[in-house]
Amino acid sequence: MSPSTEILVGPLLRYVDATDATVWVEVSAPCRVTIRAGGEEVTEASWGVFGHHFAVLHLRQLRAGVETPYELELDGRTAWPLDPDRPSVIRTPRADDTVRLAFGSCRRGESQTPAALRKIGADALVALSHQMAHTDHGNWPDAMLLLGDQVYADIPSRDIAERLAERRRAGGGPQAVRDSAGAGGDRDVSGEICDFEEYSWLYHESWRDPDVRWLLSTVPSCMILDDHDLRDDWNSSHSWRREMTAQPWWRDRVIGAFASYFVYQHLGNLAPDELDENSVYQAIRTADSDAERERILSDFAVAADCERGASQWSFKRDFGRVRVVMLDVRASRHLEPGDRRVMDDGEWEWTRRACLDADVDHLVIGSSLPAFMLPALHHVEGWNEVTARDRPNKPVSARVGEWIRLTVDLEHWAAFRSSFDDLVGLLTEVAAREGTRAPASILMLGGDVHCSYLEEIDLTAPAAADSPTRVHQLVMSPFRNPLHQPIRVVNRLSVREPVPALTRRLARSVGVREPAVRWRVTDGVWFDNGVMTLVLRGRRASVQVDHAVVEWPARGLGKLLTLVPNLAPDSWGRRGGGRADGGERGGERGGERGGGAPRQGGTSPRGRRQDGDSLERKPRQVLRRTVTKDLTG
Repeated sequence: MSPSTEILVGPLLRYVDATDATVWVEVSAPCRVTIRAGGEEVTEASWGVFGHHFAVLHLRQLRAGVETPYELELDGRTAWPLDPDRPSVIRTPRADDTVRLAFGSCRRGESQTPAALRKIGADALVALSHQMAHTDHGNWPDAMLLLGDQVYADIPSRDIAERLAERRRAGGGPQAVRDSAGAGGDRDVSGEICDFEEYSWLYHESWRDPDVRWLLSTVPSCMILDDHDLRDDWNSSHSWRREMTAQPWWRDRVIGAFASYFVYQHLGNLAPDELDENSVYQAIRTADSDAERERILSDFAVAADCERGASQWSFKRDFGRVRVVMLDVRASRHLEPGDRRVMDDGEWEWTRRACLDADVDHLVIGSSLPAFMLPALHHVEGWNEVTARDRPNKPVSARVGEWIRLTVDLEHWAAFRSSFDDLVGLLTEVAAREGTRAPASILMLGGDVHCSYLEEIDLTAPAAADSPTRVHQLVMSPFRNPLHQPIRVVNRLSVREPVPALTRRLARSVGVREPAVRWRVTDGVWFDNGVMTLVLRGRRASVQVDHAVVEWPARGLGKLLTLVPNLAPDSWGRRGGGRADGGERGGERGGERGGGAPRQGGTSPRGRRQDGDSLERKPRQVLRRTVTKDLTG
């Protein structure tokens, strides 16, 4: 190993059960990666693709109910942990039946500079990391469910936009992407992420923050994709797809998006036996060269985009008597006019089996898109699906409907009414089981909409009339990407009469019928960045809703000072020399301590941006409890 070889991204702790765990890592050069945990040692040779190098390590001899610190070596040299005062640990399932699942979606990975915090608010994952630093480990999440838009390929940060522009000027990136400059509208992607290399920038930016890096190294994670992993409005409609797939840059974009998603996110979603059975992963591991691996991944990515059944991104994971089913409701869509489905037949049949075969106390279904939208928006999406139907010589009303669909993102479950009805039928089947096989709760988790709320769901079919199963939808978005004020107003109005009644009448006017379900918002709507945590004990369930805030010094005066170059204070009112966790543990001691990421943008040798923002210290970010709610009482 070269003295400069280092861990670029990770380690990410992905899968954990009573005895096994998988740890994912990206390294800066080919090497042998070794993980030590307890008395076990596992070594894997890294494999390379598109100029990057990765390894997935599988531990098999962990002790049940025990917390085990671990460390990583690259060719025999210790590379992790970076800070011995803040070790990464693997916690196998608890001895009791408690399961804690933190979840949310939509996180922009911009830096943690004061200017970025002022613009897009506190980062819920950073705040969660800070909270864990001084919280009893029994209150840590047992897993995090990341429900989509982990990266934003079409809305790069300022730093990455500058890198993209520099790369384009130097002739970098796919030729078709460079040629799109000036095409206008959705056809110009010259300023967007397009190939594997550029996608890697997003993951480096998002996951290299010291606090987020430690969090992901210690809490197992489940991830699913959504539209911004490829592009806004991805697979919204038949006409959208027809236009986008005709663009000369589409194939390059698909290869970059799916190849990077497979490597950075999907591999960690799989259990060890699923990794062993995954033909693409095994082909990559046994390929003779990086070029061969690139061909394998590129062919797979193209097939995943255009061939039904070529890929399955949905997956399930069991936590004792809790089953989590994570659904792909974006890549697997069937968009034929007259038969629009949010999931194709194969993916849906897998979903049915995963839900109906589960003999559990709680069934948790994670979907990047909420199934039960705020009432008025649900009715508008139903109306829009009918009026915007794609067909030859479609009337002006259909073209206007398509424009409305794309402009205000009318593309959730309600915009795929056949799939929505199928989902309601599946929930009814699960709830209508006889005896003890009926779960105590079905908990639908959603993201995407950049607001958060809790809903109670009432299944009205006679089969579920006497069911003991409680059904809720819990929507948490964003982790860090606040909603624009005008859309906040729309969301507030969508739960207030007479708006829901008027939109229901609008939907009925085009033949949209009432579903066999009712729902109501019980808590929210909230718009702050945040995270929710499910707490499941036996047949009881509750949810904790936390929102993230920045602790600006001098009662907020520090926030105002960030508006003036060179007036931002150095300490930000923090104790213990500016440690990332507020002084109780190590974590961030200097801009490069948390991972050695090269500084981006205009900086001085002292790590201070030319506009006055400090890269070396940031205001502390904390979680504040908004509500705790019993879901099964």
